[in-house]
Amino acid sequence: MKTITIGLDLAKTVFQAHGVDDAGTVTIRKKLRRSELLTFFTDLPACLIGIEACATAHYWARELAALGHEVRLMPPTYVKAYVRRQKNDAADAEAICEAVTRPTMRFVPVKSAERQSILVLHRSRELLVRQRTMLINTIRGHCAEFGLIVAQGARRAIELVDQVRQADDRILPDLARSTLLMMADHLQVLAAQIHQLERRLLAWHRQDQVSQRLATIPGVGIITATALSASISNPALFRSGREFAAFLGLVPRQNSSGGKDRLGRISKMGDGYLRRLLVVGATSVIRRVRTGASLASASWVQSLLERRPARLVTVAMANKTARIAWAVMARGETYRMPVMA
Repeated sequence: MKTITIGLDLAKTVFQAHGVDDAGTVTIRKKLRRSELLTFFTDLPACLIGIEACATAHYWARELAALGHEVRLMPPTYVKAYVRRQKNDAADAEAICEAVTRPTMRFVPVKSAERQSILVLHRSRELLVRQRTMLINTIRGHCAEFGLIVAQGARRAIELVDQVRQADDRILPDLARSTLLMMADHLQVLAAQIHQLERRLLAWHRQDQVSQRLATIPGVGIITATALSASISNPALFRSGREFAAFLGLVPRQNSSGGKDRLGRISKMGDGYLRRLLVVGATSVIRRVRTGASLASASWVQSLLERRPARLVTVAMANKTARIAWAVMARGETYRMPVMA
């Protein structure tokens, strides 16, 4: 019998493959070393391969697709329901093989190497920004022990470093001064590296049409636009803007039963990085509206602020931005300001 469907459970060194034929009979149940994986699938005829969308999944999907196979990635949470009893590699591969054939299964588009490179820039920048924040807080905490205080804000750290250099030896001993200045030098290196990554993102933004269209949306800057463009390679997988917002976790969590709708806080599912960028962008829009800026959504935001807390309005604005972003990507158009009645 010919194997037509294979479930592949990924790992670091030992992989598990589970294959069935058109009648559902098991034809493959095999462990594979990393060096044996591509050789094994090279000898097989073209078939459907299901993989969980986890670490290294996009790389293996590209490699297997180059061999002529049809590869589909699935969210691990959707595959979990098909694990019968105990969890192990063989059971996981069997569950993947079963889930990939379901007509209602949702799949994750395979990212190209270029789009993954852009996401590497984003993740690296996020890590450096987090390290910069930790370093600034460390310098502030140590300086406070010697009575050196400045106002809040990352930009004020330069003033604090100047105080460290000019402080008297009776206030700040040389041993502490040398250590703080060493951390200040590291802070400058981090700032230069972050600026370099942002310049690379800007260069890619200028050559990507989708990212340029997304940047026309209020509250969406270059960082958010490039992240959305690189992460969402096929917006047609979402049937509507609300489905895209639900994918980002910007819709209420449901606990409904018996015909009664019980809605809670946002679900926080999906890509947390994109959700955070949209919330930060929505925060800037809310601040501009509060300062009297004339925006298309100013009246809508003001009416919400009169009835709801500011943070709730920010999340609602992020939800609206996500729906607009989906429409811009799906229709291939730029953002158009709504016509006031």
